[in-house]
This record gives sequence, structure tokens and C-alpha cells, in this order.
Amino acid sequence: MRTALIIPTRNSGAYLERLLPALDRQTLQPDELLVVDSASTDGSPERWLQFGARVVSIDANHFNHGGTRRWASTLVKADCLIYMTQDAVPWHKNSLRRLRAGLYAAPDIGVAYGRQLPHPGSSVLAALARNFNYPPQSRVKRWSDATQLGIKTCFSSNAFAAYRHDALLVSGGFPTDAIGSEDAYVAARMLLAGYAVHYAADALVCHSHDYTPAEEFRRYFDIGVFYSRERWIGQSFGTASGEGLRFVKQELHALWRSGQAWRAPTALYRNVLKLLGYWLGRRERHLPAALKQRISMFPNYWMRQNP
Repeated sequence: MRTALIIPTRNSGAYLERLLPALDRQTLQPDELLVVDSASTDGSPERWLQFGARVVSIDANHFNHGGTRRWASTLVKADCLIYMTQDAVPWHKNSLRRLRAGLYAAPDIGVAYGRQLPHPGSSVLAALARNFNYPPQSRVKRWSDATQLGIKTCFSSNAFAAYRHDALLVSGGFPTDAIGSEDAYVAARMLLAGYAVHYAADALVCHSHDYTPAEEFRRYFDIGVFYSRERWIGQSFGTASGEGLRFVKQELHALWRSGQAWRAPTALYRNVLKLLGYWLGRRERHLPAALKQRISMFPNYWMRQNP
């Protein structure tokens, strides 16, 4: 089967010292490596070209998390599409191979996503966020699991994910205009179309973020916007009841175990900002466009919405 690796980039140079050697040592080398670059100014497109990638450019103002990935899928000819982000670094030489194997582990699997480990030097809270959402046990999720998992059924991450190209087409593909969470959108569409989502925990990448409290607020505002505009997901799968409280408890426990209990007030403040951001995002239709542009992580999205 033909396999394509697709990586959207913008000024990816800071990651290439680790990423390129990690890709080079993969036991599965893709038939096509496509880099979709958004007006980088750090010389990284040239480094990708030297590495052997095909590089196509897109105006940064036209980049869209769903629409750009949808466009990229039309530029390759492959049965398996592996999407990565520029800051996801394969942890093992078999990471790509195991991810593709996870995609074909059962005939009904439409998407497989790998386990994300914290980058070296990540904070306790950043590491906990990875471990909370990416446990060491693999799982195949189907629509029938929604009664148990709720909206977590369609949780996925295309920071490191493989899609069957035919399943992507049957389920409608990536959304043309989404502020983010396009991976959850596709997973939900696939589940409703009868496909399964496979969390392949043996396919490992390093990928984590040390967000500031303000960045967490903005990120959760965008998540709230997404689920406000895609209400069918909540109607089809329900909610993640109790997940937020469970996460806060694990955060506080992790801080205590690491001798950083003094950071508990900051952690609680961070979670209050997450809730506030999400709450506002769910009600974004009542907010002025200028405010939405200011508090979103993706102001260009709102500029396109209100030219």
C-alpha cells in the first residue's frame, strides 16, 4: 500500500534538529513526504527540500486547520495518509510503522492515532496532560462505546494520526473551515459512518506544550467555539461527564508527589480560565467580532470570518 506523510509547517526550524533525524531513522519510509508551508521566514522550507520532501506553500492568512489538511489530501496518491505536526517527534524507529499497523489492525478502522509523550524538560503539568489523554493501553473505539465514553469516543489527534484515504472520503473528509479540533470532527464523522477509531499506544511521539494560563484560556475558547458550531457531535456522543474534575484531582496529586504542592493555586487558576474560555466559546455568537479575534489563539480565522 502507498503511504503519504503530510506535515503542515510554519517556521519549523526550531524542531528540525530532532525531527529530521527521527524521521530519517524510521523503518517505514513514506512513499510521499508532503510539507505544506505557511509563509515560513526561517529558511526551514529549504531544509525540508534538502531532506527530500515535496514542499507546497500556502498563504498564512488562508491556512485553516481543516481546509488545509483537506487540500493536502488531494495532492498525494496514497492509501494511508499519516498527518503529523511540526513539533511532534517520533520517539521510536518503528513509530510510523506501528501507527500504520494500527490503522489496519481491523477492517473497520478508519483512523489510528498514536500515544503522545511529553517532550524532554516538560513541566509536571504538561507531562500530566499527556498521560491523562494518552494512557499506555491501546483501545479501539466504535460508536457503541459512546454510552460509556461520551464525547471522548471521538477524541483523536492528528499531531500523529493515520487515516485510510477511502474512509476519509466516505465520511466527508476534513472540514473546510474549522477553528480547530478538525481531528475530532473527522473521527466523529467516521464513527457515525460505521468506522472505528484506534488509539495505538505503541506508536509513540514526543509532543507536548507548556501553555501559559492565558494561552490555556484562548485555547479553550477556540474549543468551545468548535463545539458550539458543531453541536451534532455533542448530540450524537454526549459529554465528557466528570472528566474535568478527574483531571484537576490528578493535577493536584501530581504536584504533591513532585514536591510542587505550592503550585496548586496556580493550577486551580489555570483550570478556572479553561472553564471560562470554554464557556465563552460556547456563547461566541453573542460576542463582538473584535473581541473574538482578540481572545482566540487563531485571530486570522476571525479575520476571514469578518473581512
